[in-house]
Amino acid sequence: MEAIYSDITISMSEFKKNPAAVLRDAQSKPVAVLNHNKAAFYMVDPALFEALLEELGDQELHRTVLSRLGERANAIEVDIDAI
Repeated sequence: MEAIYSDITISMSEFKKNPAAVLRDAQSKPVAVLNHNKAAFYMVDPALFEALLEELGDQELHRTVLSRLGERANAIEVDIDAI
């Protein structure tokens, strides 16, 4: 069985009837829209979507930093005042 990552679920047919009402009733919480009892997609508030994108960006930056820390032996020391 597939995991559903939302406390609020709705069938695709019910969602199609009135998407605006689903959004309003969810009160900014994520909604899993189900098709044959499997998540077809998640509806999320724009603020949550932006937070998710920011978190993904932070994770990518973290991987870059860790990768570059491993290359410190190749670093060139510079005087900050000379830049």
